[in-house]
Amino acid sequence: MFNALKTLPRTVWLIGLISLVNDSAGEMLYPIIPLYLSSVLMAGPRTLGLIEGVAEATASLLKLFSGVIVDKTQHSKPWIVLGYGLAGFGRPLIAFINSWPWLLLIRFTDRVGKGLRSSPRDALLADSVDATQRGLAFGLHRAMDNAGSVLGPLLAFALLSAAVPLKTIFLWAFVPALLCLTLTFAIKEPPKPAHHSQTKFNWRLANLPRIFKRYLLVVALFTLGNSSNMFLLLRAQELGVAAEHIPLLWAAVSTIAMIFSTPLSALSDRIGRTRLLFWGYIAYALFYLGLGLTVDKSWMLIALFGFYGLFMAATEGVEKALVADLAPANLRGTAFGWFNLVAGAFLLPASLIFGGLYQSASPLIAFGFSASCALLSALLLKILVKI
Repeated sequence: MFNALKTLPRTVWLIGLISLVNDSAGEMLYPIIPLYLSSVLMAGPRTLGLIEGVAEATASLLKLFSGVIVDKTQHSKPWIVLGYGLAGFGRPLIAFINSWPWLLLIRFTDRVGKGLRSSPRDALLADSVDATQRGLAFGLHRAMDNAGSVLGPLLAFALLSAAVPLKTIFLWAFVPALLCLTLTFAIKEPPKPAHHSQTKFNWRLANLPRIFKRYLLVVALFTLGNSSNMFLLLRAQELGVAAEHIPLLWAAVSTIAMIFSTPLSALSDRIGRTRLLFWGYIAYALFYLGLGLTVDKSWMLIALFGFYGLFMAATEGVEKALVADLAPANLRGTAFGWFNLVAGAFLLPASLIFGGLYQSASPLIAFGFSASCALLSALLLKILVKI
């Protein structure tokens, strides 16, 4: 595998480095937003579900738009630069707010940036490598992205342990934002093949293959049970994990995902994407059932979060590599747009349902609902998506 990694083009490594820097900033703030929301802005789980759901769902519309634009213009870089710039320089503004609607607006701006960059970045990654290396390329990208998810919480832990105020931590996010924006300007897009003609501006799903549409159905169902990861951190806090240790717990999850993302995604190049995704969805269901049944802070809680890291490693890169496999080259940006749209749009009902069940019924009911969606998704993947 190490020899294969050496053959990956510079663009793949650069995109990975950008994701590492960006996620270092984003994940430094991610674990402390629930703390900030509850301790400073005085809001609860239902508000958290509303903020995360609205931000992600709205941004998902832009993922489709940017994907269609990429197919039309054959240029990804401008959208990548704009997307990372918006997200990076919006996050530090959380330091200046005093009510949760402002947090909603800032999280919305952050996700708009993600919406503008995600589909163009994914299409650029797919265009930069041969089909036999897609799992490896997307796995490396996820590994570097998760490396940022390790560094960010560790920075948050160090700052919280040093009694640095939450508002000051948000201000520190300006530094990686500037570095990330600088790196995006160094991206060079590979030349398009001679037969790779421009397409008309067309966002319709009807133009994409039937098997891709069936895959989107599976993604929609799974996402309905895949609410914001912030609920996992909220659950850990309620089970007794100290506030300053929450970032460390999430860093541990990201470390496992970072270590295993590349080899597991590369494995899909050999054994098939759907087989690996099937077992990834099963792992997700087991994790959510376990977290719902856990009643206190123990070794089981730590083991469960480690297991969740394996789920992330086995699915994040593979899901996108499968999109590239199922879509024609001239509609790849649009396909990634639809994939990101579906995955993002269903986060709104997912977070609202989960937050409502969590607060009005019980954590076990909420986690059980998510596990059921994952199990049914695994079954439908086996039946509907055969390649």
